Amino acid sequence: MNKKITCFQAYDARGKVPSELNTDIAYRVGRAYAAFIKPKQVAIGRDARLTSDELFEALSNGLRDSGVDVLDLGLCGTEAVYFAAFHLQLDGGIMITASHNPADYNGFKFVKHAARPISADSGLVDICRLAEDDSFSPISTRGGISKLDLRTEYIEHLLGYQSDKHKLKPLKIVANSGNGVSGPIIDLLEKHLPFEFIKVQHEPDGTFPNGVPNPLLPERRSVTINAIREHKADLGIAWDGDFDRCFLFDGNGRFIEGYYIVGLLGAALLEKNPNNIVVHDPRLTWNTIELVNEAGGQTVQSKSGHAFIKETMREVNAAYGGEMSAHHYFRDFGYCDSGMIPWLLLTQMMCSQNKTLAELVDERIEKFPVSGEINIKVANTEIVIAEVKAHFENIQHELDEMDGISMDFNAWRFNLRSSNTEPLLRLNVESRGDELLMIQKRDELLEIINR
Repeated sequence: MNKKITCFQAYDARGKVPSELNTDIAYRVGRAYAAFIKPKQVAIGRDARLTSDELFEALSNGLRDSGVDVLDLGLCGTEAVYFAAFHLQLDGGIMITASHNPADYNGFKFVKHAARPISADSGLVDICRLAEDDSFSPISTRGGISKLDLRTEYIEHLLGYQSDKHKLKPLKIVANSGNGVSGPIIDLLEKHLPFEFIKVQHEPDGTFPNGVPNPLLPERRSVTINAIREHKADLGIAWDGDFDRCFLFDGNGRFIEGYYIVGLLGAALLEKNPNNIVVHDPRLTWNTIELVNEAGGQTVQSKSGHAFIKETMREVNAAYGGEMSAHHYFRDFGYCDSGMIPWLLLTQMMCSQNKTLAELVDERIEKFPVSGEINIKVANTEIVIAEVKAHFENIQHELDEMDGISMDFNAWRFNLRSSNTEPLLRLNVESRGDELLMIQKRDELLEIINR
């Protein structure tokens, strides 16, 4: 009998426990992953959610009943699964997490050999179908299970991104873990760095007593901002629940859009990898392209979404890839995203250039003001995108339809695309040094969309 599973999405599986995800589904997902990937060994990590342990047990049993050996990474961030998969060249890895979702959610992020992503285009649909069918062949030998602790190697790898350690200064850094799982990693890194960490919501706590671990929500930023101002810190960092993204605040407590960080990191990676390639998404582009070109590199555009960015990076052998959504990808990190490497690189830049984060980004913000990503619920995204395109058709422009529509009018541009995971349109607008023009065009677009 086919047992319907509703928690699979474009890039992962995620849903409410137990109505959309439970131990029965987790067991079948383990069997299905094994049937599709055919791995010998799979690393599994989990976040601090209260349901993560029971899902781990069920998922592990599904894998082991398929003859697969399970390597238990314990409590960790998603990038620990990535690291295990590429560092040990494993057949696969699964992270049990619902990232920034509320406490009653959980989910799975999947990779295959050497941390290559699995998305709806490359296996998630098949894994879901196999799990729904629930008809698996018996095996002769059950897989084993063992603990795997790669923290020493992982920390050593992270510290390798700070090549000029002698230039590091005693910065004061607010580190807000949001009660996710980044706190233990900060504790380990702290021993090797001259920084003073002001730790906020530091202990992993799956009840998320201080609210959902999502720093993109403005109401979740005030704790970090207040701590920066109270302690006169040089920098603030906040992470989501599984810390595959980090969000940055300058010494004034100002939240820095991820877009401006992409350009900075692209330039930083080109110092170590001259004449190399940086991959970016189409939502906001001008600042990144200018900084990368000035640093002697090239840019390549990719569709938004981690599977597309990682695939493009592998195709062109890019040193770095960045999305304005605060996902940052590194060739030396198995082409995977990390929430730790970005701030390690930025603190190196701040110290070696003797500049604050504000000084690194102020000129860029003024040169390319942006709207910030605006999410709009609409009944039919395709119809609205077509109407917006028609509205501007007769004005001189360049059109790019790689991901939704990007229209470039020389003085300003916008990208409008459908969300990969929700019934939403996502709008981004930027201009060349004219904030009033950007605001005017943002409002014009919103009027058309809401009409």
